[in-house]
Amino acid sequence: MTIVVENISKRFGSFHAVDQVSLDIKSGSLVALLGPSGSGKSTLLRLIAGLENPDIGRIFIEGEDATGKSVKERNIGFVFQHYALFKHLTVRQNIAFGLEIRNALKARTNARVEELINLVQLQGLGDRYPSQLSGGQRQRVALARSLAVEPKVLLLDEPFGALDAKVRKDLRAWLRRLHDEVHVTTVFVTHDQEEAMEVSDEIVVMNKGRVEQVGSPAQIYDQPATPFVMSFIGPVNVLPGSSHIFRGNEFETAAPEVFLRPQDVILDTKPNGTSATAKINRIVNLGWEVRAELVLDDGQIINVVLQREVYDQLSLKPQQQVYIQPKDAKSFPLAYSI
Repeated sequence: MTIVVENISKRFGSFHAVDQVSLDIKSGSLVALLGPSGSGKSTLLRLIAGLENPDIGRIFIEGEDATGKSVKERNIGFVFQHYALFKHLTVRQNIAFGLEIRNALKARTNARVEELINLVQLQGLGDRYPSQLSGGQRQRVALARSLAVEPKVLLLDEPFGALDAKVRKDLRAWLRRLHDEVHVTTVFVTHDQEEAMEVSDEIVVMNKGRVEQVGSPAQIYDQPATPFVMSFIGPVNVLPGSSHIFRGNEFETAAPEVFLRPQDVILDTKPNGTSATAKINRIVNLGWEVRAELVLDDGQIINVVLQREVYDQLSLKPQQQVYIQPKDAKSFPLAYSI
């Protein structure tokens, strides 16, 4: 089901949570609303769900104006960060809840519950209570309960935020596989850049209540539209445009700031005529890659990421003098600011 958000705004007192946001979400897509705390992503999700009413603007679901409709009328499945399961009900009873209040036939309810237990990989746990499950299992029950009523749209508000790092990583891979099976139009909120990049078809980057950029994970990373997007999606070095590392090569620029990702810095132990000198301040060996903190001659700190084999070949050590040059760099019009 398609979702169209048309010039939506929402204030809470003097705080402008969502500011004139327009958005088209394709049918069957998995879309991430990504941004820092206070960027408006959760408020936008609640507006789509009908849990909040916009001050201005409209929301269309599958071509129908849903702005004044209730949550039930919109046929939305909503999954909260902290599961919101009924503690006194078993896994089966939690999943069946939405069907039962809609007076679905018992045989249909039982069949749908068993189908979903298998889909979310909770076989053998149907008679357990939420307190007897892990955090990851509880989140899967919450997803199954939302899917039980066959919603037009599935909305997830920081669905893995309360889980530890390994469980989050496992569950987001599972969510991607689940989406590929059920093909329900899904929108999820996250502040985790890696999560958005790994799971979604499209990312909506939000900041201060507005949309900064919409695009595929590759587009957002490789072609950031603003300094904020470049800085928020992955680590970046921000250098003055007059920095000597840009002199004498194609990246020399008069821009006030230039953005350079750590993996886009070429590092060597010998000068090549256009490289700039730096000193290694710190080395962090992560096994699969090595991060080096360098100090330029003017005192500017710059971070570099090296593949393990490159690091081993160069035999780098702290306090060693090295030579660097940019492989890729980006600048933005003066109208933009972080």
